[in-house]
Formats: sequence, C-alpha cells, structure tokens
Amino acid sequence: MTRRLTVAQALVEFLAHQYTERDGRRRRLVAACWGIFGHGNVAGVGQALLETGDALPYLQGRNEQAMVHAAVGYARQCDRLSAHAVTTSIGPGATNLVTGAALATVNRLPVLLLPGDTFATRPADPVLQQLEHPGAGDVSVNDCLRPVSRYFDRVVRPEALIPAALQAARVLADPVETGAVTLALPQDVQAEAYDWPEDFFTDRVWHVRRPAPDPAELAAAVSAVRAARRPLLIAGGGVHHSEAEDALRALADATGIPVASTQAGKGSLRHDHPADVGGVGHTGTAVADALARGADLVIGAGTRYSDFTTASSTLFAAPDVRFVNLNISSYDAHKLAGLPLVADARAGLEALTEGLKGHRVAEDYVRAYTAGKAEWEAAVDYAYSWRADGDGRRPTQAQVVGALDAVVGDEDVVINAAGSLPGDLHKLWRARSRRQYHLEYGYSCMGYEIPAAIGVRLAAPDRPVWALVGDGTYLMMPTELVTAVQEGIAIKVILVQNHGYASIGGLSRAVGGEGFGTAYRFRAPDGTYTGDPLPVDLAANAASLGMSVLRARTVLELRDALAEARASDRPTCVHVETETADPVPGTPPAQAWWDVPVAETATRPAAVAAREEYERDAAARRRYL
Repeated sequence: MTRRLTVAQALVEFLAHQYTERDGRRRRLVAACWGIFGHGNVAGVGQALLETGDALPYLQGRNEQAMVHAAVGYARQCDRLSAHAVTTSIGPGATNLVTGAALATVNRLPVLLLPGDTFATRPADPVLQQLEHPGAGDVSVNDCLRPVSRYFDRVVRPEALIPAALQAARVLADPVETGAVTLALPQDVQAEAYDWPEDFFTDRVWHVRRPAPDPAELAAAVSAVRAARRPLLIAGGGVHHSEAEDALRALADATGIPVASTQAGKGSLRHDHPADVGGVGHTGTAVADALARGADLVIGAGTRYSDFTTASSTLFAAPDVRFVNLNISSYDAHKLAGLPLVADARAGLEALTEGLKGHRVAEDYVRAYTAGKAEWEAAVDYAYSWRADGDGRRPTQAQVVGALDAVVGDEDVVINAAGSLPGDLHKLWRARSRRQYHLEYGYSCMGYEIPAAIGVRLAAPDRPVWALVGDGTYLMMPTELVTAVQEGIAIKVILVQNHGYASIGGLSRAVGGEGFGTAYRFRAPDGTYTGDPLPVDLAANAASLGMSVLRARTVLELRDALAEARASDRPTCVHVETETADPVPGTPPAQAWWDVPVAETATRPAAVAAREEYERDAAARRRYL
C-alpha cells in the first residue's frame, strides 16, 4: 500500500506519528511547527501544514532565530521529551537559524530545523538568494548549519526523505546525541509527489533509555566517595533532564554530601534543603566555591564542566582532588581525567545511594558548610534590602531579583540568558522547584529570553513565566512580543533599563578596557560615548507592540507592579530603571576567577594593571590528570 503525497506533505504526516516514551509516558516527539514563509517553503512545507490541519499545529513567528529559541524553551521545559520544528524560506531566512541552532546544540536540546534550499534540479543558475561558490556547485547557504547541527541532511530526491527523517527522529529523541537537527529541503523537491509506503506513516515510538551504570564503574565510584573526607557534588542540567531531583535529594539526605549547582542544574535541590550550597564557579556562592577549593573529591552529576563552573580550571585547588563524573554521555563522563560513571543521572544517583548505604560525611564537615550556607543567606538578604525602600531612589539589580523573589510561588518559571543578570541570579536566586530556574548559559545568547518564555508557557500553560531582560537584550529581539500578544500567551517580561551592556561594561573595566563601547549614551565633545543617556523609551516600545506595560521607579513600586503582572491574564511588561553604579553596593562580587585574556602589552595604565592581576590569577590554572 502506498500514498501519493508531496515530500513536504509526507514529512508533516511522518512527524505527526512520532512519539517518545520514557518511564511508560508517551509524548509527541514534534508537537508543533513554527514557520515564516517565503518562496523557498510557502508552496512546500507551508502548503503541507495547511493541508494536514492539526496533524502538526502551526505557530507563527516574527524572526527565525527567535522561533528556534521558542522551540528550545519548549523542549527544555519538556525535559527534552518533546520538541518543536521550525521552517523557513531559503537564503536569509535559513541563515537566521544558525544562532538558534548553535544554542540548541551547545545546550543539548532538541529542535528540528526545516530550511528551504535552492533548486535540486537547477532549472536556472543562480536562482534568487542562491550562493554561487565557484569551486563547489552543490554548496548552499544551508551548509553553514552543518557545524551547529547534531544531524544534517539535504533531501535532494523524494525517496531520500525516508532514511533522512528516520535519522532525524532518532537524534532528536536520543539524550546523548540530541541538539539541532537540520533537514534542508530544496524548494522543488518539497513540492514533488511520490508514492510513499504506508508504513512510513504508522505510529513510531522512540524509547528514551535510562542506562544503568556499569558494575565496575559503580564500584570504583562508590569506593572513591567512601574514601573522600571533603566530597562535593555538582548538579548539572542532566539532573533536570532525567528528572533525577528526588534521587539527588535522597543521596544528599543519606550521606550529607553538600550539593552545588551549575547554571543549568540550579534548583536540583530546593534552596532551603540543608545540603544545598547554591551556585558554583565564577558566578557561584562563597560557600560553594570554598567547598570546591577544598574538595578532595568532586562528583559531577549531569554537568559538562564549563569554564564558568571550573573557574577556568582554577577552582578545584586541592592537590589531591579527584573527580567522579556521572553522565549519560561518555564524552562528558571522561572529563578532568575523572572516574567515569556512564549512566542516566537518575539511575546513577540511585545506584550510588544504594552503594553508599551506611556512609555519611563527618559531622564537622556538615557543620562547616551549614555555617557557610547561613552566612551566604545573610549576604543575600543584605543584597535584597541594601537600602530603605521609601527613599525614592532607583533599585539595584539585586533588589529587582529580590522583589521578584518576594512575589513568585513554587510554580513560577524565571528565564534569563545574558548580561549581568545570570551572575546575580546564580548567586542570589532561591530556587523552589525543579524547573523554576531557567538559565540558558551554555551559549548565553542575547535575545533568548522573550521567545523562550513563549515556548515554556506553551509547554506549561498553567505556570507563570517571567522573562528577565536588560535593555541591550531587548533591543536585539523584542519581536516575539507580538507573537505573545497574538496568541494570548500571558508571559511576564521584566525589562531592566541600565543604559547599555552592563555586564560587559563591568568586565571591560576589570580587564583594562575602561568600559569602551559598552554604554548607550550620546557622544561627548571628546568623541567618546560618555554623554547623556539615550532618550529611548523601551516601555513605550513594548506598549506599541501590544503589551500591557507597568512602570516602576522604586522598590515599593516594583513589588506592586510585579504582583499586578503576576495576576494578569495577558502579556505584561514591567519596566524598571536600575542603579548603574559599578560596583553596585550590596551585591556580592564574583567568588572565583574567569579567564578573559588581557592585553600583554599596552600603554594605558588600566590595561597594564589588569595584565599584572591577570598573570597572578592565571598562575593558579592547572591540568587535572
């Protein structure tokens, strides 16, 4: 039995029948398709989505990169068990996908990209938006998606769709391989008809495995933990992806091992759990980083050990430090010359807990990190309430975080990706549930937050979702506010106006760059950007895009505005201008180093001094062998 359909129609029909299954729960593998149409996909995938109706629901976007961000937000909220597709035209629509694809792949989150491509049959050469490469006639702009995709194929014949689609679904559903998956679709092939075998469209379930640890690896890991006097567990994003939070809590309860978290892993334990010591690394807490410096064993659970986590290989300073790396990916499990424990995070943590029965860290170690945790909580309280509320001055960014902390419940989701907010949030935010803290810090992509909030809200329609953005991020990608308004997706946007790239401005001053090119200001008489702040009104801009807008000038007004936004049933923006002094009083500084190379030779005193400090810090780097 066969069905005569176009390639695009067949692909849409195929996707409508793909499912994932884990722990007995089945979900759609690809639940919807975002799309912006042009001549490269309007008569192909666009027509197929129209003809097949609800088989693959359609979502309208405004920017191709933003559509990928929305899809990634959705996939993360779904623990990588369900994803979205994104279709674009050829040319600029396709190349606009690259940043979003890189973000998805860096963060190991599934998204299916369906860019149009130039004619496979080459009826005219070149066609509109075709890249002519004198040395390679088969190259198109879509080839720029190859290095940022976990799987890439160009479907140049109808029958080639069958193996390509099956491989695409396999990679999307695989917790080790997943990331951006690209099927480039030449516009003529999309519209070409073919007699498809009926079995291509039957329901197919992709089982998401939970591999258990190898007995020998488990025995080695258990022996290492039992021998350690100062162990520290670092929870990464893999704990969330595998729904291993309960298993982690059971391990911490049984053994007393303190738990720090990466940006992706924050919230693996509630902030008030006795063993939770907060974020670790360059943006970590004082207590977590002190424990990391003294640890003789670091247990990494679902982390890839980015440079922020390791403080550019300076944080784990004990001469005898060793690593046990629990990860579903062998690549990550072997990092830092650690003992690998290649397994699903939940299965691995449960096996460790069983193997460590009767073992507990020394009580003086527990007392020490408990005292450190209490000291850090006092520092957070101080940052949130640095000065009186009624003095009429602008709040600090830490006070913005504190005001939101006072308003949200366990069910809220807080989203951020770039600027100075990730550092403040990692240090200060008190995570209350497993998916409350949503930081994209693998790629730290400006513009991620608003579309990601839409994706998260689509995945969790009953949860209040907050996108925290600075003015720099907002100006890069506010477009999907229109999507939120159009679809009635009641996201809440906190728009922090600090007149420039505050994070990079501070970094620039720290490395001798003197804040060059980081402020949003008029030019001064000497030609530098040190004049008055630009008279932009981003709140008015958000209102012009259809958002309800609330303006807050003080901490008290901010708390009221956030409460009103949380209660709103339509997309709402809270605009607040913050204190821009650097450093901001009351905000805890970085607790560990981050390697940003400084000019080795310079004439300006700031750069010379910064280089001297850099060389002192860099001397602490080490290779873990």
